Amino acid sequence: MTNTNQSFLPVIILALSAFIFNTTEFIPIALLTDIGTSFGMTASQTGIMMTVYAWIVAVLSLPMMLATATIERKKLLLILFGLFAIGHIVSYLATSFTMLLVSRAIVAITHAVFWSITASLVVRLAPIGKETQALGLLSTGSALATVPGLPLGRVLGQVFDWRTSFGMIGAIGLVIMLLLAHLLPRLPAQNTGNLSSLPDIIKNKPLIGVYLMVVLTVTAHFTAYSYIEPFVLGITDFGADFATMVLLIFGAAGIVASVLFGRYYEKLGDRFIAIAFGGMLVALAALAPMSQIQTVWTVLIFMWGVSLTALALSLQIRVLKLAPKATDVAMSIFSGIFNVGIGGGAMVGGLVIAGFGLPMIGYMGALIVMGAVAAFIYTKSAAPTNY
Repeated sequence: MTNTNQSFLPVIILALSAFIFNTTEFIPIALLTDIGTSFGMTASQTGIMMTVYAWIVAVLSLPMMLATATIERKKLLLILFGLFAIGHIVSYLATSFTMLLVSRAIVAITHAVFWSITASLVVRLAPIGKETQALGLLSTGSALATVPGLPLGRVLGQVFDWRTSFGMIGAIGLVIMLLLAHLLPRLPAQNTGNLSSLPDIIKNKPLIGVYLMVVLTVTAHFTAYSYIEPFVLGITDFGADFATMVLLIFGAAGIVASVLFGRYYEKLGDRFIAIAFGGMLVALAALAPMSQIQTVWTVLIFMWGVSLTALALSLQIRVLKLAPKATDVAMSIFSGIFNVGIGGGAMVGGLVIAGFGLPMIGYMGALIVMGAVAAFIYTKSAAPTNY
């Protein structure tokens, strides 16, 4: 089904949904220290929240997508947001770290389904000829999670407590559910794919190459980003307020990257991706050496954020192009692999901190980016001409 009325409103609603899902996934980054203090744990110990959430999404994305493949998409989204709200109520009421992890697991299950279906829905609902811009808008919603989302969550956590942040996210989720119910058209399931699609996906060498790029890029990013708050507080001399500013910079960078993607990706193709890899590599490698020069460090953070979002969008649209007859299966694998990278990055970062110290997380991230670049070079050689 194509959106024949040329309206971006359905896409905007899904972008709002992406905003709240990304806000809740990454809000622990802004609250790790406070949550740890509440339960008598260190920030690196509470970082397991990121890993548990991400790996639940990684493991369940494909099975949950297959289990819900025939459900009408508007109905499915409403069910997801109902469970989303329940999960945040449990987070707000959590009396132990274990209870908090259980609540996060509930939310992670809804996340696994949401990101498996949303990119293909956005492409379906986009006005004719505006599919790339629609994906950019979806990414803008994701990026906005780190502009008002994470900083506001951090401020609420500081003024009240971390529970208030989770409670507010749940309340916003309920509002978005009402908007979806009122404004989203009926969306029959289509081109979802099934288990029979998997052999074709496994044999698709360019697609496998893209998946490899995804997991390495995301692992590199979250090796450093998961611990950016303690890095700012413990390594730089920029002060506690700058930790909130870093989240704002990342969010602004994501919005800029979404605009750049919409304007230049179709024109530049591989060069767009190569430039993004270069920016991310330089930013991560320079994270520790430039940590005492605030202006330079701010520019590096912005460049890192632009590069990461540009890569995520580019790889997402390539997955859709390489698996046009099984978009939901391909995107569920994408979402799963993306979250393997999130969980793996949080784990690798924690191990690096424990073994070598906090300043080393940027260097490790840069090393992993080099692996992603190698996968990019391989994928170029295996890609079809219309890639």
